[in-house]
Amino acid sequence: MDWTRTIQLVGDEAFARLQQVRVILFGVGGVGGWCAETLVRTGIRHLTIVDFDTIADSNINRQIVATAANTGCSKVEEMRKRLLAINPQADIVAINRRLTAENAHEWFTNNNTTQPYDYIIDAIDSVEDKAHLIYRATQTSAVLFSSMGAGRKTDTEQIRISEFRKVEGCPLARALRTKMKKNNLLPEHKFLCVWSPEISSESGTIAPIVGIFGMKIANLLIRDIIQKQHNIN
Repeated sequence: MDWTRTIQLVGDEAFARLQQVRVILFGVGGVGGWCAETLVRTGIRHLTIVDFDTIADSNINRQIVATAANTGCSKVEEMRKRLLAINPQADIVAINRRLTAENAHEWFTNNNTTQPYDYIIDAIDSVEDKAHLIYRATQTSAVLFSSMGAGRKTDTEQIRISEFRKVEGCPLARALRTKMKKNNLLPEHKFLCVWSPEISSESGTIAPIVGIFGMKIANLLIRDIIQKQHNIN
């Protein structure tokens, strides 16, 4: 794969770091699918994708992995195929499993001794699962980025990036903070979120919103690597 255009922009050292870091992404639906593809197209080589769901007809309007030909198939397996078609040399691990309250403690250890990921991305919808993911992720040394609610929105101009505690007007963030406080799952350090305060009177989700949510999360990760490399130099 020809990485010339990316290397020209970010530099050799930052690109080398893009190829080295290990990323785990939870949820490869609307937001997560676009995020995963953006990461791989930019040079991320070691990516673990986690999702337990299958592709449905109703996903085709917004999820990059969903087509008329693969409905009923595993999202992570289809996403893995797509990512390897982009970069056959990528190290893509697909885990068809759900992170839950019962197993959240298992995800971020390697032989129960070390933290195997440099970055953790949260792109899941369930408030319960999301709370446990964030709580466990912030107990590690990894950098966490999280997507708040992308549904019931049509205005891409309102999509923002803020620290979790400063997200306002997002029902998912509000429900998440309530759940975390009630169950003593408060994050152990700050983390950035992509979110929007827009609330439509209609339900639903469209591709431009989830696409920009996912790409913004990917860009947060990419810029973090570039900035850290510049600081080293």
